[in-house]
Amino acid sequence: MADTYLITGGLGCIGAWTMYHLHQDNKQIVCFDVSDDRHRLDYLLSAEEQEAITFVQGDLRDPEQVNSAFDAYGITHVIHLAALQVPMCKANPVLGSEVNITGTVNIFEAARQTDVKHLSAASSIAVYGNADEYPPGAVKEDAPKLPHTLYGVFKVTNEKTGEIYYQDHGISSTMLRPYTVYGVGRDQGLTSEPTKAMLAAAKDEDYHIGFGGNMQFHFASDVARQFIVASEQPLDGAFAFNLGTSAVAVEDVAEIISDVAPNVNITVGDMLLPFPEEHDAAGLYANFEAVFETPLEDGVGQTIEAFKQLIRKGIV
Repeated sequence: MADTYLITGGLGCIGAWTMYHLHQDNKQIVCFDVSDDRHRLDYLLSAEEQEAITFVQGDLRDPEQVNSAFDAYGITHVIHLAALQVPMCKANPVLGSEVNITGTVNIFEAARQTDVKHLSAASSIAVYGNADEYPPGAVKEDAPKLPHTLYGVFKVTNEKTGEIYYQDHGISSTMLRPYTVYGVGRDQGLTSEPTKAMLAAAKDEDYHIGFGGNMQFHFASDVARQFIVASEQPLDGAFAFNLGTSAVAVEDVAEIISDVAPNVNITVGDMLLPFPEEHDAAGLYANFEAVFETPLEDGVGQTIEAFKQLIRKGIV
């Protein structure tokens, strides 16, 4: 039986990049998303290339829809990315819980019922607390989980759900915790502002990033490739890993953008995000031979150039 990859939230930024890389590798792809808005995927794959993908418009909250997708397409690999993020969870806690927690349980249940023994899924650095709740230095993967948002609470719950499904049913899971993801398609959420600055630079426009400080930046293409590897290389248990890269000042990112596009002025605000600056990724490095970390200068340059090409084509 051919490998078939189910991507939940496939029309989001990381989902689109995940399907791009799987398509490049000629994999069979099933996109499961409540939305039918393909604009992020349109940045990466042509309409003709997208014909190779099976699109299922479905709701994670409905176990019958989830089970049907597993059954109908013979799913062998799962990359679970779908979620409602911080602002949506705060605005509608019940819906946030249904999508983020119940939806994840539905994925594990469908895997159990169809004998899928492993999955990868998105967690977040939101499982951690504020910077002042930890000692100096990179926060360890096993540091206390002290979330200050419902979204973070839901992600902690999902990590624990993975542990129970391994304990009770032998289904292993690898969850990854990104920080600030940037790249083509990253167009929503507070930490999307550096990417919006790159888009502005591609248009020869100035931009103000509303926050400063130091943080880890993860190229969306790299994050997608890491999720693919995590889905293909089961580990013996339920794991959650921080992603790598060193913390970088937002001002340095603004300077890199300005170096690529010297005619624009990228400014940075004084607001600091409450998260720790850096999260230790020793577990990721120890367990996976392939860890994807495009140098920041290269990732920013590739993103601006990609935006310029999309602008010339009239896609952006």
